[in-house]
Amino acid sequence: MAGYIVGLTGGVASGKSEVARCFEALGVTVADADVAAREAVAPGSDGLAEVVAAFGSEVLAPDGSLDRPAMRRRVFADDAARLTLEAIVHPRVRTLLRTACEAAPGAYAVAAIPLLAEAATTSGGGPRAAYPWLHRVLVVDVPVEVQRSRLLARDGIDLALADRMIAAQASRAERLAIADDILVNDGPIDALPPQVAALDAQYRALAAAAAGTVDG
Repeated sequence: MAGYIVGLTGGVASGKSEVARCFEALGVTVADADVAAREAVAPGSDGLAEVVAAFGSEVLAPDGSLDRPAMRRRVFADDAARLTLEAIVHPRVRTLLRTACEAAPGAYAVAAIPLLAEAATTSGGGPRAAYPWLHRVLVVDVPVEVQRSRLLARDGIDLALADRMIAAQASRAERLAIADDILVNDGPIDALPPQVAALDAQYRALAAAAAGTVDG
Protein backbone atom coordinates (compact mmCIF):
# COMPACT_ATOMS: atom_id res chain seq x y z
CA MET A 1 0.00 0.00 0.00
CA ALA A 2 1.30 3.43 -0.93
CA GLY A 3 2.26 5.50 2.08
CA TYR A 4 3.22 8.59 0.12
CA ILE A 5 0.96 10.59 -2.21
CA VAL A 6 1.92 13.22 -4.76
CA GLY A 7 -0.64 15.68 -6.10
CA LEU A 8 -0.27 16.37 -9.83
CA THR A 9 -1.79 19.49 -11.34
CA GLY A 10 -1.41 22.01 -14.14
CA GLY A 11 -3.39 24.39 -16.28
CA VAL A 12 -5.39 23.50 -19.35
CA ALA A 13 -3.18 22.22 -22.20
CA SER A 14 -0.15 22.04 -19.91
CA GLY A 15 0.37 18.36 -20.68
CA LYS A 16 -0.48 17.02 -17.24
CA SER A 17 -2.29 14.02 -18.74
CA GLU A 18 0.83 13.04 -20.66
CA VAL A 19 2.88 13.44 -17.48
CA ALA A 20 0.40 11.14 -15.72
CA ARG A 21 0.88 8.56 -18.48
CA CYS A 22 4.66 8.76 -18.00
CA PHE A 23 4.24 7.97 -14.30
CA GLU A 24 1.94 5.07 -15.16
CA ALA A 25 4.56 3.74 -17.60
CA LEU A 26 6.92 3.52 -14.63
CA GLY A 27 4.42 1.41 -12.70
CA VAL A 28 3.04 4.23 -10.55
CA THR A 29 -0.68 4.26 -9.78
CA VAL A 30 -2.36 7.50 -10.89
CA ALA A 31 -5.81 8.25 -9.46
CA ASP A 32 -7.64 10.77 -11.67
CA ALA A 33 -9.97 13.36 -10.17
CA ASP A 34 -12.00 13.53 -13.39
CA VAL A 35 -12.65 9.78 -13.21
CA ALA A 36 -13.49 10.07 -9.51
CA ALA A 37 -15.94 12.89 -10.27
CA ARG A 38 -17.84 10.60 -12.64
CA GLU A 39 -17.84 7.81 -10.05
CA ALA A 40 -19.14 10.21 -7.40
CA VAL A 41 -22.38 10.72 -9.33
CA ALA A 42 -22.64 7.36 -11.08
CA PRO A 43 -26.14 5.87 -11.54
CA GLY A 44 -27.35 4.39 -8.28
CA SER A 45 -24.85 6.34 -6.15
CA ASP A 46 -25.66 8.40 -3.09
CA GLY A 47 -23.97 11.33 -4.83
CA LEU A 48 -26.38 11.25 -7.75
CA ALA A 49 -29.34 10.91 -5.41
CA GLU A 50 -28.18 14.02 -3.56
CA VAL A 51 -27.75 15.93 -6.83
CA VAL A 52 -31.30 15.02 -7.87
CA ALA A 53 -32.63 16.05 -4.46
CA ALA A 54 -30.93 19.43 -4.84
CA PHE A 55 -31.67 20.15 -8.50
CA GLY A 56 -34.62 17.99 -9.51
CA SER A 57 -35.01 15.11 -11.93
CA GLU A 58 -34.54 17.38 -14.94
CA VAL A 59 -30.76 16.97 -14.49
CA LEU A 60 -31.09 13.26 -15.32
CA ALA A 61 -30.61 11.81 -18.79
CA PRO A 62 -33.19 9.31 -20.10
CA ASP A 63 -31.00 6.40 -18.98
CA GLY A 64 -30.96 7.64 -15.38
CA SER A 65 -27.42 8.97 -15.46
CA LEU A 66 -26.49 12.59 -14.81
CA ASP A 67 -27.16 14.78 -17.83
CA ARG A 68 -23.79 16.52 -17.75
CA PRO A 69 -24.47 19.15 -20.45
CA ALA A 70 -27.69 20.15 -18.67
CA MET A 71 -25.87 20.29 -15.34
CA ARG A 72 -23.08 22.40 -16.81
CA ARG A 73 -25.58 24.86 -18.24
CA ARG A 74 -27.32 25.08 -14.88
CA VAL A 75 -24.23 25.78 -12.81
CA PHE A 76 -22.53 27.99 -15.40
CA ALA A 77 -25.32 30.53 -15.07
CA ASP A 78 -25.75 30.29 -11.29
CA ASP A 79 -22.91 30.57 -8.78
CA ALA A 80 -25.11 29.32 -5.94
CA ALA A 81 -25.98 26.20 -7.95
CA ARG A 82 -22.31 25.63 -8.73
CA LEU A 83 -21.40 25.85 -5.05
CA THR A 84 -24.20 23.43 -4.17
CA LEU A 85 -22.98 20.93 -6.75
CA GLU A 86 -19.38 21.27 -5.60
CA ALA A 87 -20.42 20.69 -1.99
CA ILE A 88 -21.95 17.38 -3.06
CA VAL A 89 -19.28 16.18 -5.46
CA HIS A 90 -15.93 17.45 -4.16
CA PRO A 91 -15.88 15.67 -0.77
CA ARG A 92 -16.73 12.40 -2.51
CA VAL A 93 -14.00 12.96 -5.09
CA ARG A 94 -11.42 13.58 -2.39
CA THR A 95 -12.46 10.42 -0.54
CA LEU A 96 -12.30 8.33 -3.73
CA LEU A 97 -8.88 9.71 -4.64
CA ARG A 98 -7.44 9.13 -1.19
CA THR A 99 -8.81 5.60 -1.00
CA ALA A 100 -7.41 4.73 -4.45
CA CYS A 101 -3.99 6.18 -3.67
CA GLU A 102 -3.65 4.60 -0.25
CA ALA A 103 -4.67 1.20 -1.63
CA ALA A 104 -2.18 1.42 -4.51
CA PRO A 105 0.82 -0.90 -4.66
CA GLY A 106 4.27 0.61 -4.59
CA ALA A 107 6.09 3.22 -2.57
CA TYR A 108 3.95 6.14 -3.68
CA ALA A 109 0.92 7.07 -5.75
CA VAL A 110 -0.11 10.13 -7.75
CA ALA A 111 -3.43 11.96 -7.45
CA ALA A 112 -4.12 13.90 -10.66
CA ILE A 113 -6.17 16.94 -9.59
CA PRO A 114 -6.64 19.53 -12.37
CA LEU A 115 -8.23 22.11 -10.06
CA LEU A 116 -5.87 21.72 -7.11
CA ALA A 117 -4.81 25.37 -7.16
CA GLU A 118 -8.46 26.44 -7.26
CA ALA A 119 -9.24 24.20 -4.27
CA ALA A 120 -6.29 25.68 -2.43
CA THR A 121 -7.56 29.20 -3.06
CA THR A 122 -11.11 28.32 -1.99
CA SER A 123 -9.98 26.65 1.22
CA GLY A 124 -7.80 29.59 2.16
CA GLY A 125 -5.14 27.29 3.55
CA GLY A 126 -3.37 25.98 0.49
CA PRO A 127 -3.53 22.49 -0.98
CA ARG A 128 -2.76 20.86 2.36
CA ALA A 129 -5.98 22.31 3.79
CA ALA A 130 -8.05 21.05 0.87
CA TYR A 131 -6.13 17.76 0.57
CA PRO A 132 -4.30 17.22 3.89
CA TRP A 133 -3.24 13.71 2.82
CA LEU A 134 -1.00 14.98 0.00
CA HIS A 135 2.68 14.82 0.85
CA ARG A 136 3.91 16.80 -2.14
CA VAL A 137 2.55 18.84 -5.06
CA LEU A 138 3.91 18.63 -8.61
CA VAL A 139 2.87 21.41 -11.00
CA VAL A 140 3.22 20.95 -14.75
CA ASP A 141 4.06 24.44 -15.91
CA VAL A 142 3.95 26.12 -19.31
CA PRO A 143 3.85 29.77 -20.33
CA VAL A 144 0.40 31.12 -21.15
CA GLU A 145 1.34 31.59 -24.79
CA VAL A 146 2.14 27.88 -25.04
CA GLN A 147 -1.22 26.99 -23.47
CA ARG A 148 -2.91 29.25 -25.99
CA SER A 149 -1.17 27.78 -29.04
CA ARG A 150 -1.81 24.21 -27.87
CA LEU A 151 -5.50 24.92 -27.30
CA LEU A 152 -5.85 26.42 -30.77
CA ALA A 153 -4.18 23.40 -32.35
CA ARG A 154 -5.81 20.75 -30.15
CA ASP A 155 -9.39 21.95 -29.97
CA GLY A 156 -9.71 23.93 -33.19
CA ILE A 157 -11.11 26.91 -31.28
CA ASP A 158 -10.62 30.62 -31.78
CA LEU A 159 -8.29 32.82 -29.79
CA ALA A 160 -11.05 34.44 -27.73
CA LEU A 161 -12.35 31.09 -26.47
CA ALA A 162 -8.84 29.85 -25.73
CA ASP A 163 -8.19 32.94 -23.62
CA ARG A 164 -11.49 32.50 -21.78
CA MET A 165 -10.62 28.88 -20.98
CA ILE A 166 -7.24 29.93 -19.59
CA ALA A 167 -8.73 32.84 -17.62
CA ALA A 168 -11.37 30.59 -16.07
CA GLN A 169 -8.68 28.66 -14.18
CA ALA A 170 -6.24 29.68 -11.48
CA SER A 171 -3.42 31.84 -12.77
CA ARG A 172 0.02 30.48 -13.54
CA ALA A 173 1.35 32.32 -10.49
CA GLU A 174 -1.31 30.75 -8.24
CA ARG A 175 -0.37 27.27 -9.46
CA LEU A 176 3.34 27.86 -9.00
CA ALA A 177 2.70 29.16 -5.48
CA ILE A 178 1.47 25.73 -4.34
CA ALA A 179 4.26 23.73 -6.02
CA ASP A 180 6.83 21.65 -4.23
CA ASP A 181 8.13 20.52 -7.62
CA ILE A 182 7.78 22.08 -11.07
CA LEU A 183 7.98 20.24 -14.38
CA VAL A 184 8.38 22.70 -17.25
CA ASN A 185 6.66 21.21 -20.29
CA ASP A 186 7.25 23.75 -23.04
CA GLY A 187 9.24 21.43 -25.29
CA PRO A 188 8.64 18.26 -27.33
CA ILE A 189 6.71 15.37 -25.85
CA ASP A 190 9.77 13.11 -25.87
CA ALA A 191 11.40 15.41 -23.33
CA LEU A 192 8.89 14.32 -20.68
CA PRO A 193 9.90 10.71 -19.87
CA PRO A 194 13.40 11.56 -18.56
CA GLN A 195 12.02 14.40 -16.45
CA VAL A 196 9.35 12.12 -14.99
CA ALA A 197 11.93 9.38 -14.38
CA ALA A 198 13.98 11.83 -12.32
CA LEU A 199 10.91 12.80 -10.31
CA ASP A 200 10.03 9.14 -9.86
CA ALA A 201 13.44 8.47 -8.32
CA GLN A 202 13.01 11.50 -6.06
CA TYR A 203 9.57 10.42 -4.89
CA ARG A 204 10.68 6.86 -4.22
CA ALA A 205 13.48 8.21 -2.06
CA LEU A 206 11.15 10.58 -0.22
CA ALA A 207 8.62 7.79 0.33
CA ALA A 208 11.32 5.54 1.69
CA ALA A 209 12.55 8.24 4.02
CA ALA A 210 9.03 8.99 5.20
CA ALA A 211 8.48 5.33 5.92
CA GLY A 212 11.75 5.10 7.79
CA THR A 213 13.11 2.48 5.40
CA VAL A 214 16.22 2.20 3.27
CA ASP A 215 15.61 2.78 -0.42
CA GLY A 216 16.30 -0.17 -2.65
